[in-house]
This record gives sequence, structure tokens and C-alpha cells, in this order.
Amino acid sequence: QVQVAESGGGLVQAGDSLRLSCAASGRTFTGYATGWFRQAPGKDREFVAYIRWSGSSEYADTVKGRFTIFREQNTVYLQMNSLKPEDTAVYYCAVDVPPMGYINSPSSYDYWGQGTQVTVSS
Repeated sequence: QVQVAESGGGLVQAGDSLRLSCAASGRTFTGYATGWFRQAPGKDREFVAYIRWSGSSEYADTVKGRFTIFREQNTVYLQMNSLKPEDTAVYYCAVDVPPMGYINSPSSYDYWGQGTQVTVSS
């Protein structure tokens, strides 16, 4: 079984930065992809960013230029700069193994973390 755990959320002011971490454990595997999603109250879970095993990445238009996804060893990070109140949500990390390529679809992912709250005050 695979466990996925996020950390790094918190309460910040608009314009601040946060770095979220996502660590997968429980099984040794390679070739997986990792996605970040977020869900605000009353809204659907939405795609934020994605990183392939190769290191190439994709971003939602709403965060492009402000967020950066990267991997160091077995941990995937989401660096969030210039945060806005509309970025407030629970952020989830998910692992797609083997990668199916439907990066925007939550149903494509096999393992999920429990989520970490990010709150941005104006």
C-alpha cells in the first residue's frame, strides 16, 4: 500500500509565499507522476499542477507564473508565491501510477493524501 502525506499549509496574507510538501511512502516505485489539486468550500476539486517522472510539469492557468512544482528525491513540492485570497482551499497531493496522462481529472490518480489547508487573508 502507498501512503501520501502533505504538509506545509497555513494562514498567510495576500502576497506571501508558502511551500507545500508531498511525500509518498510504503512501496518503492518509479515512473509515477504527481499532481496537486485544491478544493474550496462549496466547489469541485480543481487541478493545480502536475509533474511527470521526467520532471516536466503542467499548471492550471490560474496559478501559472506564481506556483512551481518540483521534485527532490521522493518528495514533491509546490512553491506558491504571490498568494491571493482566491487561492484559499484544502490542497491535496495525488500520485498517478502508472501515469495515465489525464492530468486534470482526479479520477486518474491512484493515491491521495489527506489534504492541507491553505488560507490567504486579504
